[in-house]
Amino acid sequence: MLRQLKFAAGPLLLDSLGVIIFAVLMALHASVLVATICGATIAVGMVVSDIVRGKPVPAMQWLSLALVVVSAGATLLTHDPRFVMAKPSIIYWVVGCAMLRPGWLNRYVIPEEFAVIGDLMTAFGYVWAALMFVTGIANLVIAIAFPQWWLTFLAIFPTASKVVLFAVHFATLRIIGRRRVRAAA
Repeated sequence: MLRQLKFAAGPLLLDSLGVIIFAVLMALHASVLVATICGATIAVGMVVSDIVRGKPVPAMQWLSLALVVVSAGATLLTHDPRFVMAKPSIIYWVVGCAMLRPGWLNRYVIPEEFAVIGDLMTAFGYVWAALMFVTGIANLVIAIAFPQWWLTFLAIFPTASKVVLFAVHFATLRIIGRRRVRAAA
């Protein structure tokens, strides 16, 4: 079970590391400049590392890099706190759109298990996309109506909701996978 968890969580964490670092630094009240530069540097470093090692750069990692670089540039140019607060909504919506592509989750499943649970991955891809859209809407509502709660929201809800969905997703695949293996035997 630990092998499957590491196989699934590792790439997901690495694909989003630049955005995660940016959000954590903002939640810790780092300056916009520091958070932006750190997040962008990590995202660029992840892509460069894969390229240097001759590994293909996954689509989600390219998307994460593009979002961090574009949003970093806009943040550094405007220094407008409303833009900083709205930016995560845009990022979540763009990522949600990317997650509507069937099969994007397939790389997070151990190949020998894909034959057993692969058909469930598209459905869960849509669930992940829905979470991104809901998170984007919630971020925008908090940023506009309750800006004093925005950093707390950003520090807690996006991460907690992803951890909960990851746990449900992982447990569901394990339970259904075991049932299917038993039924086939």
